[in-house]
Amino acid sequence: MYLSTGIDIIETPRVARVLSRHPQRFLERVYTPLEVAFCRGRVAELAARFAGKEAVMKALGTGARGLSWREIEILPNRRGKPLVYLYGQAAARGEAIGLKQMDISLTHIHELSLAFVVASLEKGVEGMDDPAASRAYIEQWLRERGRL
Repeated sequence: MYLSTGIDIIETPRVARVLSRHPQRFLERVYTPLEVAFCRGRVAELAARFAGKEAVMKALGTGARGLSWREIEILPNRRGKPLVYLYGQAAARGEAIGLKQMDISLTHIHELSLAFVVASLEKGVEGMDDPAASRAYIEQWLRERGRL
């Protein structure tokens, strides 16, 4: 079994600014209808979920490439513990790496919102489970671009 982690932090006022400029477009692009209904416009809750989606993407080993924000949904259970639900390409990525379980923690204080994810996997995330291969890849990539 392998573990994969993801962490992200965002300035809550940054989310507030985007929300004030493009409220409907931002909500429809990033959040599922259930997330929007649960958060009820509370900026700190929306910001924490934004950070959570970023952290999930990192734990899946993709970053923001190839996944839609709305393919990752973060909703609480009956006791308030946040749970992650994956759809579409995010679910396919989870299946491809043998995702068994994903736990997430969200927090926000004053002007910062943070999320941390731990995922248990059956297989390692490509390029992350062999440090020597990862180092060789980045060295070659830097040489090809004239940075070494």
